[in-house]
Amino acid sequence: MVSDTATANPDSAPGVSGGTIASGRRIGPLGSRLGRLIIVLNLLGLAILVGGALVLNEFRQGLVQSRLESLELEGQVIARVIDEYATLGDPEPTLEADAASSVVNVLAIPGSQRARLFDATGKLLADSFVVADRVEQSPLPPAISPGEQLFQPPPGDNGVQTKARAELAAEVKRALAGQVILDVREGDDGKRVVSVSIPIRHVQAVLGVLTLQASDVERIVSAQRRALAPFILIAVAVTLISSLLLTQLIADPVLRLARAADRVRLQHAKAIALPDLAERNDELGDLTRSLEEMTGTMSDRLQAIESFAADVAHELRNPMTSIRSAVETLELVKNAETRARLLRILEQDIGRMDRLITDISHASRLDAELSRDAPAPLELDKLIAHICALYETTRRSGDVRVRFIAPKGWDGAWVLGREGPLSQVLRNLIDNARSFSPQGGEVRVGMARNRGEVIAFVDDDGPGMPEENLETVFKRFYTSRPRSSFGGNSGLGLAIARQIVEAYGGRVWAENRIAGNSVVGAHFSVALPLA
Repeated sequence: MVSDTATANPDSAPGVSGGTIASGRRIGPLGSRLGRLIIVLNLLGLAILVGGALVLNEFRQGLVQSRLESLELEGQVIARVIDEYATLGDPEPTLEADAASSVVNVLAIPGSQRARLFDATGKLLADSFVVADRVEQSPLPPAISPGEQLFQPPPGDNGVQTKARAELAAEVKRALAGQVILDVREGDDGKRVVSVSIPIRHVQAVLGVLTLQASDVERIVSAQRRALAPFILIAVAVTLISSLLLTQLIADPVLRLARAADRVRLQHAKAIALPDLAERNDELGDLTRSLEEMTGTMSDRLQAIESFAADVAHELRNPMTSIRSAVETLELVKNAETRARLLRILEQDIGRMDRLITDISHASRLDAELSRDAPAPLELDKLIAHICALYETTRRSGDVRVRFIAPKGWDGAWVLGREGPLSQVLRNLIDNARSFSPQGGEVRVGMARNRGEVIAFVDDDGPGMPEENLETVFKRFYTSRPRSSFGGNSGLGLAIARQIVEAYGGRVWAENRIAGNSVVGAHFSVALPLA
């Protein structure tokens, strides 16, 4: 679209053609480049976070379960050794406290684990943090001295230790009932520990409870949480980058389009021109090209309206001037014959104005009528036959005959259009041919096919047209009729015919009929695509 109208470009770029919009439109986000980009970029950061959280959660669950299983196995071994070497008496067995404490002391228990041994009454017999000969690197909580009752917290105990003792007491009680207890609870320092309580059995008698707890799970999980920090930073960075990309790719171009549209709305420009956006192969490119073509079409239409208004004013001024002159002269003329001639001139000018106003009104409504009625399949040969039959029915003696040359062997010529507008095209062409045909002559209407098109043609036996006017005859208000009476035509018939045909995707053109070296008439053709 190249025109001399001003274009709206927020960046002051030169106006260029918007180009033709591709016929294939993208439907739905998955068929859209921008849609796929938005989805992928926004989901990528979320996927990183979710993946890291799932990995960490899976790792923590697996770690806790693994530690419970290893503590249970280790506790079963220690309980079996205590049963073998630290129980006395038969048939009433008892647990030898010193021997059991020695077993707990001899077995190599890692520093991150704590082993405690209770008798059948819940009294603490041994604590690995007390009996083990090791140096701890961090201050230990007050240990329960051997022989101290677990369920009676010592004086000065704080709330955390009280809660930890209560949970431990509940666990020991359940284990004294003969159950192996696997649990995750709070330790004396308030941190979570993995704990296993195993009853020490001698045959069926429960002589005590061995409790093993490990406090390294939280430390390992904390390390893994620190390892998750890079995932979070990467996710945040990806989100920021995607936001900047989306802003640059979508928000900024849309803002530029809005500014250009505002300039058009405020009448600073007549069309939008954003060549850098129009070259994009995505939805924003489609939108830019559509807006460029839409505003360009609106600008062309406004120019056409202005030109049409100027032509109408010019065409109306001629009969108005003639009428004014005839009226002014009529008052001065006394001769009856001259007055009668002036009255005939007035009658002709009034008739011409009536035809002009009628045709102008029809031409001004034509665009709206064509856009309102959607094209539908129409059998063109039957329409032409009906119009020609109507001319023959109403023909009077001496009038030009209209004859339809029906195509042979056709099963119908279907085109896309509406009966009313296409009938007007054919009537305008036939009326034009009749006006140039000699009295008693003939106008022939026929049909042909050519590469997916149906061609309807109208031939007359008139004087033809100068070669330089074969295209000019389709312009508004153009008329060249040396044989016609003054003001007999408005000059809009062929222009309206072309406007209707092009609205339905067809073509209309004029040629001279040549016989030898002489022009023997005019040949008008209308080509419409097959339905």
